[in-house]
Amino acid sequence: MISVDRDEEGRLKDGKNVLEVQNVTKEFGSLVALNNVSIWIEEGKITGLIGPNGAGKTTLFNVITGQFRADKGKVFFRGKDITKLKPYQIARRGIGRTWQVIRIFPNMTVLENLMTAANLRERNAGEKALELLELAGLVAEKDSYAGELSTGQQKFLELVRILMFDADVMLLDEVAAGINPTEQLAALELIHNLCDQKGKTFFIVEHDMDVIMGHCDKVICLNFGEKIAEGTPKEVQNNEKVIRVYFGA
Repeated sequence: MISVDRDEEGRLKDGKNVLEVQNVTKEFGSLVALNNVSIWIEEGKITGLIGPNGAGKTTLFNVITGQFRADKGKVFFRGKDITKLKPYQIARRGIGRTWQVIRIFPNMTVLENLMTAANLRERNAGEKALELLELAGLVAEKDSYAGELSTGQQKFLELVRILMFDADVMLLDEVAAGINPTEQLAALELIHNLCDQKGKTFFIVEHDMDVIMGHCDKVICLNFGEKIAEGTPKEVQNNEKVIRVYFGA
């Protein structure tokens, strides 16, 4: 695993909240997918979201990005209420998202995939796209069809597409799933570089506990739509409710 040079005690200090979810509830008929959930995401940090299947993780992402409308509660981005905005409006404000199922254009080249996300008014879009491909280690594949890339490379492409419209906060759904250890290492290095060098913020759903505990500044755990734990990786790992959920102890 990548060595993260951040002491456990200092991980949550001196931060600025860029994204806040306040008392959000989302219901689907009789199913309560989220029940009065409140969280905050610190700018320039990596926050992990864990929980068993059906805990409400993807629903929370969908509410934040405007795919679902919260029945109760509010979502704030940089202090402004975005609860009722449409997905494209939220994206324009600087929140990007990847999905469990990769969403790229397989019959377009890697470079063309990035250009579809470019601002039409941006004069240097082509240069910016090449810089991002260099950052992701994909510049050699710029003229290859996206569908020919490995799963890991496709995930890198999906991530840098978000950066084409200058997203500041990125919600990643299972970034490490389905990729080999080398690609996983490269993905985590890319995320850390974007945090440390460009001040980007990441909120990631991941089932690989080594990724979560070894690379996140803060971890949030959901279960049956409720937040049951929040804190440093060590604090959450030792939380009695989390232990019961994962190990039945």
